[in-house]
Amino acid sequence: MEKQIGLWIDHKQAAIVILEGEKEEIRKIESNMEKYVRYKGGAHGKTAYSPQFLSTETQEDRRFREHLNKYYQQVISIIDGADSLMIIGAGEAKHEFEKRLQHEGKRIRTIYMETADKMTERQLAAKVRKYFEK
Repeated sequence: MEKQIGLWIDHKQAAIVILEGEKEEIRKIESNMEKYVRYKGGAHGKTAYSPQFLSTETQEDRRFREHLNKYYQQVISIIDGADSLMIIGAGEAKHEFEKRLQHEGKRIRTIYMETADKMTERQLAAKVRKYFEK
């Protein structure tokens, strides 16, 4: 039985529609990511501009990337084993996620990308069913 998955993703949440034969399952993952904030100032080492110098912005960027990596890993664990994948999203998260899949070495036969605004779970499920009926 072929496992077909539709995924709507952004940096805050992912909605996943899993189709296996006649069975349909919808899952939702929240990233629990705080609003991306930039701060002034930074942490200094003992000498100015030493290799230990990290601006607060760099620290925030690192925390943001680490949080995204954990979030994407949760999504990957759910879609693992998919034969076909449809990725939908409004922003850059869909492209970041596709790169992450390639980096992880996940072999998915078909990956289709589409740009779309937020959708309800029913709208997403209908769109995924329609795409995979072709």
